[in-house]
Amino acid sequence: MVEQKRKTYYVSMATGEISQLRTASPWDFQIEATDEEIIQLREYFDQNYSTDWQAFWRSHVPYVQYHYDRENDAYDETLKKIYQLIYKLGNEEAKQHVRSLGFIQEEKMEQ
Repeated sequence: MVEQKRKTYYVSMATGEISQLRTASPWDFQIEATDEEIIQLREYFDQNYSTDWQAFWRSHVPYVQYHYDRENDAYDETLKKIYQLIYKLGNEEAKQHVRSLGFIQEEKMEQ
């Protein structure tokens, strides 16, 4: 198997944008990733975009509470996967920020 080359990317959590240009737009995290890892991250952002729209339409049904809402659960779960991948691929500043969020368990991430 050929080792893929890692490239530097800049990730915006608000927009789901992943760019190789540091100055193209505001960004939250700097990561080093292979093409395959970027594809995975993009899929996670796309999943959350889709789930967010489903939750928007569901939000017009007032009798379903947040903690009983499948769309919100799916969004939260995918958001955790995004942060786990950013933790794995990120520079030390990114790792420190993700650790500060409190839902990333380092011992789990080292595996």
